[in-house]
Amino acid sequence: MPATAAESQFEELGALYEDVADWPFRRDIELPAVLHSLGDLAQSDVLDFGCGAGLYSRLLAERGARRVVGYDKSEGMLRDARQREAKEQRGIEYVSQLSPALAHQFDVVLSVYVLPYVATRDELRQMCASMARMLRPGGRLFALPLHPDYDPQPDYYAAYGFRLVSDSPHVEGSPVRLELRARGVEADVTAYYWSRDALEDALRSSGFGPVNWSNPRPPGLASIEDAPLVQQAYLRRPHAVMLDCRLARAPGRHTE
Repeated sequence: MPATAAESQFEELGALYEDVADWPFRRDIELPAVLHSLGDLAQSDVLDFGCGAGLYSRLLAERGARRVVGYDKSEGMLRDARQREAKEQRGIEYVSQLSPALAHQFDVVLSVYVLPYVATRDELRQMCASMARMLRPGGRLFALPLHPDYDPQPDYYAAYGFRLVSDSPHVEGSPVRLELRARGVEADVTAYYWSRDALEDALRSSGFGPVNWSNPRPPGLASIEDAPLVQQAYLRRPHAVMLDCRLARAPGRHTE
């Protein structure tokens, strides 16, 4: 199946995404917040849905997850992930398709920066349903979509190495251009804005129960004012939100 425009934009970005992982807002805020929120994974089989070049897959393996499978449609991203796995031998599986054999095999699905890259409500529901199919009953989805309340000023995040540019900020399904501009990096990626209601509707239709929303924050930080000054603007208006929910029923079965 040919890659869609949304998928093909990532084909040559594997090395770039590895570099971005070390940018301070990710290294000091996002990564610690996500890993802390995931908790103990020692008895968990985890699917990294939209694994890219494998950053989170490797971190999941380091934290002792029983099984880690990284899934991505971008062969360019997977090529980088597989090359690193061949050297490091962490036991991570990388796949470009979600085969029937993987259905209902996971306790946790992690999906970081994936939901923003679907362009229609139908595609959003389909993606959520795909995640749901991978989970065992009661399984957990932990995702980072674009924050429904991200700051619409394009330069608000410039100090963190990127800009968010949209002709229609906070309008359902509107394109949002992510401009990466730091450490010699210059690349643009197109995402799409989805509101809290749209995301919860897609999750609910796929069988997920109530959603817990939280902003990424380093573990142990009592208040934003206690954070280093350089982090405070991001912590007040992060560009991504943490979304945590569990599979309550089989996808497609609506209940009152």
